[in-house]
Amino acid sequence: MDDRLIEILVSSFGEMLVQGIKITLPLTLISFVLAMFIALVTALVQVANVKGLKQLARFYVWVIRGTPLLVQLFVVFFGLPSLGIVMDSFTSAVIVFSINTGAYASETIRAAAEAVPIGQMEAGYCVGMTYMQIMRRIILPQALRTAFPPLSNSLISLVKDTSLAASITITEMFMVAQRVAARTYETFALYCEVALIYLLFCTILTKLQRVCEKKMRIEEVI
Repeated sequence: MDDRLIEILVSSFGEMLVQGIKITLPLTLISFVLAMFIALVTALVQVANVKGLKQLARFYVWVIRGTPLLVQLFVVFFGLPSLGIVMDSFTSAVIVFSINTGAYASETIRAAAEAVPIGQMEAGYCVGMTYMQIMRRIILPQALRTAFPPLSNSLISLVKDTSLAASITITEMFMVAQRVAARTYETFALYCEVALIYLLFCTILTKLQRVCEKKMRIEEVI
């Protein structure tokens, strides 16, 4: 490793990290919050067995889980303008990541909710609670505790998936690495460097996940 390569890596590290904080993290967090809302609604519709809406929810999950994320990005950003629907790249990415993550997360929440013993639902009805009250006070608190680890994994996966946003012109970390690599021809070192930054972000989230899981286990015991 010569002085030139070291200088390139040092200068590019700061540039990548800044774009990671300015673009990658906000893109991840906004998309994940929206995805959790989509997932919760989709899961509740299926658990409640609402005719028509349940089939629509299943169709949504089927389509999204059965098509590549990159293709979905291209359909929204490059395809919709042909229908007169034009959005900037960041908005397009948020929409696609939210819908994609929401489909997977909805199945996690649905399975966790259905794992709660049916007797607890019946007990709620016996004391005069409505369906929404039962879900909010009895079913969802238990289901979300069960679903927390896989949902946390979805968040970590989303951090990595945001690298695909470079394909629709978003200047996030991976695009910065691509630009520097094209200028300096130090592809191996730069791509390894951006991989380490993604690893850093995911490691921090993993540590937070474990802290939260430990706290939840303590609260459950208490």
